[in-house]
Amino acid sequence: MIEKTLTEGVCLLRFARPEKKNALTAAMYQALAEALEEGRDNPEIRCFLIAGSSGCFTAGNDIADFIKMASGGDLEGTPVLRFLKALALNEKPLVAAVDGLAIGVGTTLLMHCDMVFATPKSLFKTPFLDLGLVPEAGSSLLGPLIMGHQRAFELLCLGESFSAERAHSAGFVNHISEAAEDEAMACAHKLSAKPAEALRLSRDLLLGDRSAVLARIEFEARIFAERLAAAETQAAFQAFMTRKG
Repeated sequence: MIEKTLTEGVCLLRFARPEKKNALTAAMYQALAEALEEGRDNPEIRCFLIAGSSGCFTAGNDIADFIKMASGGDLEGTPVLRFLKALALNEKPLVAAVDGLAIGVGTTLLMHCDMVFATPKSLFKTPFLDLGLVPEAGSSLLGPLIMGHQRAFELLCLGESFSAERAHSAGFVNHISEAAEDEAMACAHKLSAKPAEALRLSRDLLLGDRSAVLARIEFEARIFAERLAAAETQAAFQAFMTRKG
């Protein structure tokens, strides 16, 4: 369900579960985490590109699978937290190509990307609060840094949908194009052709100390796990599953 291909230094990670709008399962998180971790030690991987399939980036978590994964009341040691930490610790350039829905983590993971390309029909939404939850993936820290408090609040707390144009204006999408994936791939190949060590050092200088992002990811995860047991969260999940059914 995660298709991985390596071509001329670019490792393409594709969400490939179109029958479920590429909703992410524990197995998919595991595969993503392993791929990003491999990139630290594999010199053949010079750049990562994350893309969706069938006109959808990802609908976010597979709710039923996520409830099962988090049933222990703690996200520590789960594939989802492993993936989020791998995002923060990733040392290779990360490019994303978004087409269609980018829901929940489908939006927040973009805040860890170096370049994001989106088609005009892309839609970004983080309905955490509607499910009684809180933002994740370090987005409560990265969101305000990228787009300012008010726009981050609108996206992460009010839960408003952002169009591709609004996401571009907010600063977490670089380019809008009908050929978003082609342009993202061209960008990834351009990055992979640059002097690797100079690129790593330059990217590190821009990112700075990552300890604050890692600490926020872990702090969010603890609150997130606590919220899963809250009555209003349980009711929201039940309502969601009923609507879905």
